[in-house]
Amino acid sequence: MENVSVVRMFTLSGINETMNYRLSIFSLTLLYYCVILFFNISLITIIILDENLHEPMYILLCSFCVNGLYGTTGFYPKFLIDLLSSAQEISYAGCLLQAFVMYSFACCELSILAVMAYDRYLAICRPLHYHSLMSKRRLSQLVCFSWLTPFCIFSISIILTSRLRLCGSKIPKLFCVNWIIYKLACSEADTFSNNILSYATIIIYVSHGFFIVWTYMHLIKNIVKSKDGRVRFMQTCVPHLVSITTFLVVIVFDLMYMRFGSTDLPQSLQNFIAIEFLLIPPLMNPLIYGFKLTKIRNRIFSLIHGGRK
Repeated sequence: MENVSVVRMFTLSGINETMNYRLSIFSLTLLYYCVILFFNISLITIIILDENLHEPMYILLCSFCVNGLYGTTGFYPKFLIDLLSSAQEISYAGCLLQAFVMYSFACCELSILAVMAYDRYLAICRPLHYHSLMSKRRLSQLVCFSWLTPFCIFSISIILTSRLRLCGSKIPKLFCVNWIIYKLACSEADTFSNNILSYATIIIYVSHGFFIVWTYMHLIKNIVKSKDGRVRFMQTCVPHLVSITTFLVVIVFDLMYMRFGSTDLPQSLQNFIAIEFLLIPPLMNPLIYGFKLTKIRNRIFSLIHGGRK
């Protein structure tokens, strides 16, 4: 049997229970999305326009915010349209594209967090070699790595998924997820390649997590010996630690629920669990970094006071 899907449209059934409150949810979601756009774009603009912020840590933060915009743009506009539509459907190609955006956003977030951990390790543990080790060329390579690796992995994953013959078109979520599409495959479909790539992806990004833990073990070991190290750790690493902890808790919880969770939970609670990683990190990250990092905070205050004159 030819391994080509005959499904042309998917139904996003996760939104059904919220239709009675769709105007209220639409208004709140639109406001929340605008707030996310405002804070992330503001932080990106401040970093780009202020030459004093053209340092590795801030360039990585800029990349972090760009990724936040990328991920939320893959969800919120479509969700807002669905709230105003009588039928919550998405085309086959659109579903694969949204699944690609969701997965690449999450993995790119973890890759950038790993690169930021490496940057803080060099800045605090090897300050004399920092500028030689974190050169512009090295920084460019690391930023490209953090973006291109998930893009390449999930391009292959989506291509493999697109070859599956599907026996269903109902997705019980607010957005498309590759794992759900995979579960819609007919029993005779060849999923061996998808399984191999899934395990390889898990190994790659679990290793990212172990690398982050390794860098922070060295950071903590180093700051115990130095008062200056403790000060720098509190100023620059605390926002990073908060971002890592929040992101990992949200993602792991979502993945564990998607794989092993009960379907007996109310649909609204299932929806909240599913979109936590699109609700919390994209707004929390620019706020934490904006208020905690001294240079950015001072720049924001100078713009506010300058605008009042």
